[in-house]
Amino acid sequence: MKHTVVRLALVTLVATLLAGVPATSASAGTATTATTAERGSRVITRTVEFQVVNTNATRVACEADQQAYRVRARIVGPRREVLSPDAPRINVLVHGLATGSWFWNLRSKRSFDYATQLARRGETSVVIDRLGYGASTLPNGDDTCLGAQADMLHQIVQKLYSGLYVYPGRPGIDPPKAQHVVLHGHGVGAAIAQVESATFQDVDGLVLMSWADAGSSQRAVEEARQTSQLCATGDDYARYGQTNREFRELLFATAPAGVQRKAARLHAANPCGDALSLSQMLAGSEALADEIKEPVLLMYGGKDVLIRDGAAQDQADSYSAAESVTLRTIAGAGSALPLERTAGKTQRQVVRWLRSTFN
Repeated sequence: MKHTVVRLALVTLVATLLAGVPATSASAGTATTATTAERGSRVITRTVEFQVVNTNATRVACEADQQAYRVRARIVGPRREVLSPDAPRINVLVHGLATGSWFWNLRSKRSFDYATQLARRGETSVVIDRLGYGASTLPNGDDTCLGAQADMLHQIVQKLYSGLYVYPGRPGIDPPKAQHVVLHGHGVGAAIAQVESATFQDVDGLVLMSWADAGSSQRAVEEARQTSQLCATGDDYARYGQTNREFRELLFATAPAGVQRKAARLHAANPCGDALSLSQMLAGSEALADEIKEPVLLMYGGKDVLIRDGAAQDQADSYSAAESVTLRTIAGAGSALPLERTAGKTQRQVVRWLRSTFN
């Protein structure tokens, strides 16, 4: 564990930068076979695994342990693509703090299962547990950081292009190679996707939800400060949203009670390396925004408590070099757009943008 004095210094840095430059801010069980409902709709799910190195070649100044790890994920898509050697487009779904792959693939609540609903509309997705979350275990949460998370995302993107990832326990069966990759991110996951895209220039587009480099609310600042303080006491994992009630207040405005209860049960602690590198990610993501060249879809909930008023348009304006920028606000929704009552509208907006932008 890092020395307490170093941790306290990092907490001070996080609080100072967040206050001065506002910013926003696991897995349910895996599956290797299709459910009856998925077979009926020609959607299948497979567990996949990526070998990555926990290293940081981005401009987000933070340290990782340089060790090799396994990142677990699920590929969800139409049977014809998941079982073929090539997929025309693979969407990589990147979760933020306190969640996990379940955020995009809440299989017990089918209408709110973003990955499956996109698959029913013809889209194939890889839903990852980032290192330190859910099935992608990391013994010491101090050993990674957000810059390394962006680097590992880049490694995953490259392995999707090359086909150098596996179905664990299925030797001789190869998962599909991606012809094109689009990153979808929520909260800090959106910042990770943005840094990956700007740094490595290897994806075709970005779908970014509930993220503004210089636009978080005071509530978001306070939650980040509390998480950092927990890490400063010597913990190597800490929650963003200290209680389940706080967690639900941060994410939801209209999500059904059953969805909120399920999410609260899956509420994950974050690796402290992520929490303590939030200020560096904030600075790096903002500095790199004008280097994004790909089309961008920005999505916000009209009642997102993590984003301050006016921040959405400011964020859209920051992508000065992007091929196109589309800004959508879902009225009445909170931060967790795929899990709100308006989830169907979010799904339709994303699919419409994918088809109009790339097909």
